[in-house]
Amino acid sequence: MLNNRNNIYYTLRLASAMCFIGHGAFGIIGKKIWLNYFAVFGIGSIAGTHLMPIVGTIDILAGISLLLYPTRAVAGWLVIWGTATALCRPLSGEPFAEFIERAGNYGAPLALLILCNASLVNPATWFKKLEPSTITDESSRQSLVFCLRVVVFLLLAGHGWLNLVEKQGIMNQYSSLGFTRPDQAGLLVGIAEISFSILVLIKPIRSLLFILFLWKMGSELFYPHWELFEWIERGGSYGAILALWLALPNFSLNKSMKTESLDYTL
Repeated sequence: MLNNRNNIYYTLRLASAMCFIGHGAFGIIGKKIWLNYFAVFGIGSIAGTHLMPIVGTIDILAGISLLLYPTRAVAGWLVIWGTATALCRPLSGEPFAEFIERAGNYGAPLALLILCNASLVNPATWFKKLEPSTITDESSRQSLVFCLRVVVFLLLAGHGWLNLVEKQGIMNQYSSLGFTRPDQAGLLVGIAEISFSILVLIKPIRSLLFILFLWKMGSELFYPHWELFEWIERGGSYGAILALWLALPNFSLNKSMKTESLDYTL
């Protein structure tokens, strides 16, 4: 049976891969809003249209590589690329909440690097396979849990914020589900998600995390267009929540040992 450390490892690998495979699919499809993001860098619509499938293909290949042979270089690149693409949204005029709501995109590969105790300082190690670290000290556990808590806080708070500002795409979801007052539904969901995000940051509760995991997986199914790809792209959100759920009871101090090593078994 896999221990929790390995469960977290595979969860974060899959989550990171989903983010970039889903994101890359939109490049292949030619999602028009990408042109706004290319414009941030002064790239016109014609050049942007030609670049979209190229960028999309690179994203998909990076995601697949995490599934087949994960390396520090790819995981590190995905942290940078995920941050950059998320920042393009507020830089193109969208609410800043769009950036923090996508914390899973850059947070999942970052947590994977922390779990594997992977340093990017030495280029000679960039293309070595990422493996769960054998280091079992308390500071390593705290670093991983802190990272995941911040990531989950951001993605929940960001989505709650978008509900409060009545993002049109979210309002359309509520309308398609039969809500006659999507603005009221958005207000309630927004307040709830922001409240839960603060609780996760201050004192995460394992049972609540599992409910939030199911909530995110379910609520991301209702996009009016390209539902499957939207759901896959948000894999970092589900993965970060699930990894935190696994990590909280996973690393327990074995006080009977003077070395204070950690017990990783289920």
